[in-house]
Amino acid sequence: MSGVVTGDAVVLGLQPARLPSRALAILIDLVVVWTVYLLVTFGLAVATASLDEAAMAAVSIASFLLVLVGAPIAVETLSHGRSLGKLACGLRVVRDDGGPIRFRHALVRGAMGVVEILMTFGVIACIASLVSERGRRIGDVFAGTLVVRERIPAARALAVPPPPPWLVGRFAGLDLSAVPEGLWLEIRQYLTRARELDPFVGRRLAERLADELVARTGTPPPPGVPADAFLAGVVAERQARDSRRAFAPSAEGLAAAPVVVPPVAPVVPAAGAVAEESGPRATGFAPPA
Repeated sequence: MSGVVTGDAVVLGLQPARLPSRALAILIDLVVVWTVYLLVTFGLAVATASLDEAAMAAVSIASFLLVLVGAPIAVETLSHGRSLGKLACGLRVVRDDGGPIRFRHALVRGAMGVVEILMTFGVIACIASLVSERGRRIGDVFAGTLVVRERIPAARALAVPPPPPWLVGRFAGLDLSAVPEGLWLEIRQYLTRARELDPFVGRRLAERLADELVARTGTPPPPGVPADAFLAGVVAERQARDSRRAFAPSAEGLAAAPVVVPPVAPVVPAAGAVAEESGPRATGFAPPA
């Protein structure tokens, strides 16, 4: 299986990167990093020519750690897994569950990269990537990360299904500014593959994602709305806002018309919908109709 599978048995639409593309990305990163390192070393050599040998050795070690080790870690942390080489090759470092990496993931990958890439000229990294089913090097295994392809042919992209008609426009007043891109990515991937999941597993995942979305927006969903319908409605609202921003007139001085937000009314389930289930529920979302 070439896709990424989460702990909830969800197949994500992410394709692991293979050795050729990863090697090219690492080569670009090494060219940039070594160029910066040589320039910094030359500048420090001129600036510290009057120091003794011990001080010059300490400066050399510090520059090595900061430029060749610290800089790649900082770039991967701040860019959420996109270094210059990976950005050029359309790659990205993500967690095993498909989420964005954090500092600790970049730190482990960078520390292991000193041995895998710098000290052995990439031999260990190449062997590990060839042996691994998903092309991971040792640093990825210890950090719990994976390098995936971001540029996937459009023919393979899955469209997010539309929400139920009775939910269109009900989330116009929702504040989506605090929702991170990682959560949007998880929600879109769930919605595009919800029909492939086991019903119980899909429902659990939908409720978890909906609870996270509610915590980020600070607004509960209308009563009686299933978790998957709530996610589809909010994603459709965000896409509508993006479309309005993209196609809005760019002329300055035009006064924006006031937006009237309709009140959110309770949703009455359709006839024949399942409204009850046995056992206590962990969330406030209604079961899917």
